[in-house]
Amino acid sequence: MQVLAQELIERARRTPDQVAVVDALGTHTVGEVVEAARRLAALLDDTLGGSPTVLVQADNTWRTLAAAVAVGLRGGMVAVFSDHALATEFELAMEDIRPDAVLATGAVLERWAASSEAFPDRRTALDGWTLATSGGPVSQVERWNGGSAVAMTSGSTGRPKCVVQSEASIRYAGSSTIDAIGLQAGDAVGAFVPLSSVAAFCFGMYLPAMLGGPMVCIDSWQPDRALEAMAEHQVRWTMLVPTMALQLAVRPGAEGRLAGLTAMTVGGGPMNADALGRAETTLGTTIIRVFGMSECLGHTTTRPGEDALTRLGADGRPFPGTEVRAVDPAGGAVEPGSVGAAQVRGPSLFVGYARDGKPFRELTDDGFLPTGDLVRINPDGTITILGREKQIIIRGGRNIDINEVESAVARIPSVSQVCVVPVPDELLGERAAALVVTSDQELSLASVTGFLDEEGVPKAKWPEFVFVVPDLPQNRVGKLSRGDATSLAERLMREKVT
Repeated sequence: MQVLAQELIERARRTPDQVAVVDALGTHTVGEVVEAARRLAALLDDTLGGSPTVLVQADNTWRTLAAAVAVGLRGGMVAVFSDHALATEFELAMEDIRPDAVLATGAVLERWAASSEAFPDRRTALDGWTLATSGGPVSQVERWNGGSAVAMTSGSTGRPKCVVQSEASIRYAGSSTIDAIGLQAGDAVGAFVPLSSVAAFCFGMYLPAMLGGPMVCIDSWQPDRALEAMAEHQVRWTMLVPTMALQLAVRPGAEGRLAGLTAMTVGGGPMNADALGRAETTLGTTIIRVFGMSECLGHTTTRPGEDALTRLGADGRPFPGTEVRAVDPAGGAVEPGSVGAAQVRGPSLFVGYARDGKPFRELTDDGFLPTGDLVRINPDGTITILGREKQIIIRGGRNIDINEVESAVARIPSVSQVCVVPVPDELLGERAAALVVTSDQELSLASVTGFLDEEGVPKAKWPEFVFVVPDLPQNRVGKLSRGDATSLAERLMREKVT
């Protein structure tokens, strides 16, 4: 974060009253943020010295930016962490990241069970938060092999992963996005995804700071408040996961509310062109799709000037210098237009996963990262992500592609969101259930299967249960939580039977 710190110091010198952050606490100028960062950096120097690794409670306020700048001033590593994390997750982060200090509210430190044995020196910082440090000696920042930021991601299965990114990677992803969208210096950016994720830290916090515009936040995801904040503060761009974007479009009074946006970027979850098209028409904005991950930030994008079929039906072209390829099970390239396993390499590729206080990663022999996704490289050079490689329901020995079923159900005009999950069956093993968010509260299984029949969708791919729900379950960063969706479907099944 050293480059960002120096940029903000220079901005504070030239234009100290320029707005840096608008959040639930108020409006905060560049001068105020930099002054708070200087004080925190001085505390870090006094308690630890050197270039520490600091784990920060990353809420969507000015404090996250100030903490990142402070760590940058010390030449250290910032680890952003969810304030909703449990003590078990904090314990994993301690094992993987091995921070020298923790910065959070007293209540959050207690919830995380941050022990006084590990962090005995405690001082007040950032208007009432607590800086808890080990007391030194500080660990060597060189252990991160050039990494400057790390965040925990749940991944698809298993142990949560702490993804390490370099500042150069973050700047490359941010600059490529600014160029693709056509953002101008000083444009306001909406930061509504929790900043504890690598992508939100990059595109929600670092990008507007690098652009010299305000970061506009709300304290927690509420679609009505997000619409109000974007309109009031003249937000020009935001990046949301699809569930968030689609929720905005069904709020009362959403019609034309986001006409002031240059574009809205969506990524990080299942997307359907029809649903996105209806959403952008309602909101009065332009939606563009991207594909990226914590391990390789936002590495493809569509552009606002492209036609709707490309913007909403594909995931764009790689950033300059980034390569995406589709391979068969043996690792050979597939023909253009065919589906294969996605692999990527480029300037935003991560440093590695943190384990035992240092990064590691596994790449192919020629430096590509297998993403775990299925991809089609289209003849026009765009790519289309077709979901996870192992996202299937096994019904009586027959494989049902969840992505294909979701795409078919999402074409129903009244449907804004859909999630298809397996529910257990004694005879067949698994059956397909669809959780649907729709404006038609009378939507039934018969009406869904009738539509699919008219569309020519084979009967073997029809869901066997349909449940209308007000919202799909989301995780902390607003992405669809398939585990919670499966649990919800199973509960609704039990209620249906009883």
